Amino acid sequence: MENSQIIRTEYSDLMKKSYIDYAMSVIVSRALPDVRDGLKPVQRRTLYDMYELGIRYDKPYRKCARIVGDTMGKYHPHGDSSIYEALVVMAQDFKKGMVLVDGHGNFGSIEGDGAAAMRYTEARLAKITQEAFLADLDKDIIDFVPNFDETEKEPSVLPVRVPNLLLNGAEGIAVGMATSIPTHNLGEIVDAVKAYMKNNDISTKQLMKYIKGPDFPTGGIVVNKDELLNIYETGTGKIKIRGKVDVEEVKGGRKKIIISEIPYTMIGAGIGKFLNDVANLIETKKTNDIVDISNQSSKEGIRIVIEVKKDTDVENLINMLYKKTRLEDTFGVNMLAVADGRPEVLGLKKIIEYHVDFQFELATRKYRTLLNKEKDKKEIQEGLIKACDVIDLIIEILRGSKSVKEAKACLTQGITENIKFKSKISQKMASMLRFTERQATAILEMRLYKLIGLEIEALMKEHEETLKNIARYEDILNNYDSMSEVIMEDLDALKKEYAVKRRTVIENAEEAVFEEKKVEEQEVVLLMDRFGYAKTVDVSTYERNKEAADKENKYILTCMNTGKLMLFTADGKMHQVKIQDLPYGKFRDKGLPVDNVSNYDSTKEEIIYICDDRQLYFAKFLFVTKQGMLKKVDGSEFQVAKRTIAATKLQDDDAVVSIQIVNDSQNVVLMTENEYVLRFAAEEVAEKKKGAVGVRGIRLQKKDAVEKVVLFEEGTEAKVMFHEKEITLNRLKLARRDGIGTKMRK
Repeated sequence: MENSQIIRTEYSDLMKKSYIDYAMSVIVSRALPDVRDGLKPVQRRTLYDMYELGIRYDKPYRKCARIVGDTMGKYHPHGDSSIYEALVVMAQDFKKGMVLVDGHGNFGSIEGDGAAAMRYTEARLAKITQEAFLADLDKDIIDFVPNFDETEKEPSVLPVRVPNLLLNGAEGIAVGMATSIPTHNLGEIVDAVKAYMKNNDISTKQLMKYIKGPDFPTGGIVVNKDELLNIYETGTGKIKIRGKVDVEEVKGGRKKIIISEIPYTMIGAGIGKFLNDVANLIETKKTNDIVDISNQSSKEGIRIVIEVKKDTDVENLINMLYKKTRLEDTFGVNMLAVADGRPEVLGLKKIIEYHVDFQFELATRKYRTLLNKEKDKKEIQEGLIKACDVIDLIIEILRGSKSVKEAKACLTQGITENIKFKSKISQKMASMLRFTERQATAILEMRLYKLIGLEIEALMKEHEETLKNIARYEDILNNYDSMSEVIMEDLDALKKEYAVKRRTVIENAEEAVFEEKKVEEQEVVLLMDRFGYAKTVDVSTYERNKEAADKENKYILTCMNTGKLMLFTADGKMHQVKIQDLPYGKFRDKGLPVDNVSNYDSTKEEIIYICDDRQLYFAKFLFVTKQGMLKKVDGSEFQVAKRTIAATKLQDDDAVVSIQIVNDSQNVVLMTENEYVLRFAAEEVAEKKKGAVGVRGIRLQKKDAVEKVVLFEEGTEAKVMFHEKEITLNRLKLARRDGIGTKMRK
């Protein structure tokens, strides 16, 4: 401890540095893809591990649990779920432009079903992954770095030959930033890359002659074609996508709306949400044209069928679906990737530029490695050819040598001491030999059958081939056009084998406009039971069933069907509900939980008071809390657009006990749990804003709280029951606000 040193540092500086270090590690090592191979570290490690395990496209499938365990143990020590999720997504053809993993078993569905557990599913590399992502790893074309515990080596990037960032897109949430890149068509990407290689000054607009726009695996229609240029230039923007809708005639003049492709953003729970939204349009009477909706989707594809009434304006209904559901949705584009070790938002041209630079780097390293191998081969071949010419001398040297070392020294340096020769001429010729070290080793390892005439001929041909290869590789390495040609040939081969037809249509479509049917304004009666189920019925229906309605429902309120309902809760919130969002119809209908159409949560909140928006125009509300705080608030304070607001400010451990409409001619009576009662004039209560705590109404004894609040008109006789005692309110002593009150007699 004597040598320990305390470094004094500003706490805020330390926190700032630590947070930035953490953020950068998430950005670079977890959440964002690399611009070169378009992969996040977890994807790269999983694919490389499968390659290492030999799970090739032409080999049998292996259990995903094996792949996940091996990847976690060797390269990615961040938990099995993240590895398996990455593996599953790479195998889902409805999420990726081109699947990288060939999955066997249940890998989830487009409707949001999860994949089976990894102990049940199996996988292997897809053919394109092996040929375009993992080829040539043995040719020193990328750098390998130590893994987390420095026991293995892993690739810093995969030698991907297509711009995977565009092909498969990317989604990732880092710290303070997120990436969202759509998928594209392989054939179009290849054509754009070739166009860029032929002309580096090509503009984004010219590149878009090849890449028309995104190509989602779910198809659909991109409807804002004119905005795509700006999105691809800046790397950010919003793509509007619609599902593919067809109309079919049915017997009897009726029609069916068939949805055969969905927006990419609807993958997963979105289909269920869409069906619910359509059902909601029917329930809330936004449309009366829909007879039935069914999801007939299967492995063959998406098929959602909406049956409509006979004389329906189908175009107007489809436009309504675009506006009111996720049949038209927005895909937010933010083309953020790690470039040169730091996050950068990239336009289309920049991504292709990085890709092409990477391809030249890969090609340079690959052909340099191949050239060195061919040069080594050439050296050995030349040595063997030369050896065949003097084979008798070499045999004499070998027979006259006592050790391999002596023979090798003679072949490489012409040292003839200690070697027995048949003649001086042989010795003189032997002293002139100058084979290289490699050549000498090859000669010593050469088998006798290599001296057969045909074998020597084959060696000569092989040597010619080697010389051709050397010339070709040197040309590729020294000539930009030659290297470009090789890269383009590779791309053409990949396009020929793997390109598929475009699935997403790109067009400019008119804004969806529909005429909303005007709701006939009428007075209705709201009925809400104690479980929070609410509905509206017309006034005559209520009058006919008044006795049953009053008995079964906790809240009954007359309101306009075009208005809003205000729910005030004990924790001081006000929730708004559109009356139209509640089902309207028969008295015996169950109704809809208010939770479903508002932010109110019946499991955590208690309703204290309800009213409709008409009362906000003229009324003043008296708020009273458990701790005896009270205030008057003008109704206009609650005329807001938000669905939920704070209706009052509460102190710690306080709650609203009562909210009532009040006027200054009334008296207020506060009754407490310990049976103290205080009566005072309502005009004594100050009017405050909704954000105020208010003034004290009663001085409470210890462990006491306000339990009941009653208002009555001055000069009228009013009686109430409290704790099983009848109290005549007008006989209570009229006191002042903020008094202790009087204890009730037994």
